[in-house]
Amino acid sequence: MSKPSGTKASSSIPGIDYVFSDPELLTRALTHRSHGPGHYERLEFLGDSLLSFVIAERLFQNRPHASEGDMSRLRSRLVRDATLAEVATELDLGDYLRLGQGEMKSGGFMRESILADVLEAIIGAVYLDGGFEPAREVIGQLFGDRERGLPEAEKLKDPKTRLQELLQGRGQELPEYRVVAESGADHAKQFEVACRAGDLAPEVTARAASRRKAEQAAARIMHRRLTESFNPAPGRTDQDNASE
Repeated sequence: MSKPSGTKASSSIPGIDYVFSDPELLTRALTHRSHGPGHYERLEFLGDSLLSFVIAERLFQNRPHASEGDMSRLRSRLVRDATLAEVATELDLGDYLRLGQGEMKSGGFMRESILADVLEAIIGAVYLDGGFEPAREVIGQLFGDRERGLPEAEKLKDPKTRLQELLQGRGQELPEYRVVAESGADHAKQFEVACRAGDLAPEVTARAASRRKAEQAAARIMHRRLTESFNPAPGRTDQDNASE
């Protein structure tokens, strides 16, 4: 697999509204360690911190009623590798990467982790070249729409967290999980996990390729059942729910 052809950026990247006074900073931000010295890892470290702060600042200002936990979940959704790689892909950053031959042939220009890293490195390079305000503006340009389009933080909670909070809110004990069975070869293992919520509902089970995923799936089922039990549909009685 070879890297797509593209013109290496000198002082700017199409789609990023910033022109570098020192083009060497941009070159370094686009250079993977497999290419040789002068790679982007230190810039990535800087850009990671800047991105996290600016996103936190935007969430603090734009969501005045969000709790600390909610803002943390929303920030995590924006700064995770998957989101950064999406932004990098939209900018065609893979076309500008400087990779060693081995990394290039293995498709490094499409690898999520590398695309995420180089985007952070560019943010760090903008900061060193122009200061904090240009870096903040670039982050707002790249992430503003995604930040405004985030769902309510409640929807970002994983099923185990939602189930735990549902039970705690009613003064109930925490849910319990146990592995019921494991099957399959090591490379295709399947886990069956049971979830119990005291005497509030019958135990439920779920299967997945990892224990964690199976626990999340079982928690999702239990949360749905308890929510339906606590908030029965109009016209339904406790006897109706108990008979299902």
